[in-house]
Amino acid sequence: MVVSLGTVLSHCNKDMGNTQVQPPEEAYCDLGTPRGLPVIQLYVMPSFFLAVLILGLPLNLLSLWVFFHRLRRWTRSTVFLFNLTLADTSWLLALPFLIHYHLDQLYWKLGLPLCSAVRMLYHNYFYLSIFFVACISVDRYLAIVHPLRSLVLLGRRKTCLLCVAVWVASLVLSIPVASMSLIQTCPGSNRTVCTLYILLSETGGSLPYSLFCSIIGFLFPLLSVCYCGLRSVRELRRPPCRPDPSNKKRRLGRVLSAALVLFALFYLPYHLSRNASIVMRAVYPDNPAAWRPADLAFTLEMCFCSLITCVNPLFSCFIGRQFRQEFHGAVVVIFSQCPGMQEASLISKRTRMTVRKRQGMTAVTPVCALPAPGS
Repeated sequence: MVVSLGTVLSHCNKDMGNTQVQPPEEAYCDLGTPRGLPVIQLYVMPSFFLAVLILGLPLNLLSLWVFFHRLRRWTRSTVFLFNLTLADTSWLLALPFLIHYHLDQLYWKLGLPLCSAVRMLYHNYFYLSIFFVACISVDRYLAIVHPLRSLVLLGRRKTCLLCVAVWVASLVLSIPVASMSLIQTCPGSNRTVCTLYILLSETGGSLPYSLFCSIIGFLFPLLSVCYCGLRSVRELRRPPCRPDPSNKKRRLGRVLSAALVLFALFYLPYHLSRNASIVMRAVYPDNPAAWRPADLAFTLEMCFCSLITCVNPLFSCFIGRQFRQEFHGAVVVIFSQCPGMQEASLISKRTRMTVRKRQGMTAVTPVCALPAPGS
């Protein structure tokens, strides 16, 4: 059955009257149980989010600095990786609101507009990450299978337009999240909660919307990545027409393998647990106890998926050779300022200068632009 985005949006808006009057979920209000979902909501999620913020924000800000100040030649992959980093950074900047919310016993004090914005941003970021990883896979597939036609099919201007289209499509896909995010008051107290549409007992709007996003935002990109990977593997197995001393095609093949790993570790479990949580509510509407295993899996998956903002900078280093060199050089420069690291940095600099001279180079490239020994 094919579901259009307009049908989903109208369905969600039509069901908002029913969603507004339903009581808050027990998982948000009954926090006295010292096990299960309350423990994850109050302790595990803020701990994960705080660790991700401390680790991921410096990595992504450093990546943005490398993109703006160190990379002189931008390829198609560089453009996609830059947009991926920009999406990660925007989500990390909104993460303190969720950390404060969970540390404050799920007491939302910032109003409905900010609640809707934070929930929509999380959803929007997640699909931006999927779309840009898929774009990188398609780009590498074109470089392997259609190296000459790729220059026409995906030039610099078309690459930039494609990135704009991805941002717009992901934003449009996430708009219903804002309309389904509610501020509700727990019975017996004045504590207000910022509800997540996935954990709402009314599934008339959330179930078709979640399935639609899973098909458009996950299944189609996954199929494109698998197709690109299989075609590229078949192309790489052919005897080369000319020598490839730098193993360029094998490096491109590893890029596609890394994209499949990201889908298998992060994106697939998230969509399975999210849809399972909503389906359990639809199948057992009067039995909240049947929802708990799926809710537990989904909330844990939300924690785990936040780690992707720390993984993406490493993914960028794995893909872009020039980015990897500049990123490593920036890290070396930063750590060389620490006490006790100056001598190691000087030895590393002398070693790389010697290597460059042995290669017959007359000019010495700055140390921050050189890769580490053995890289």
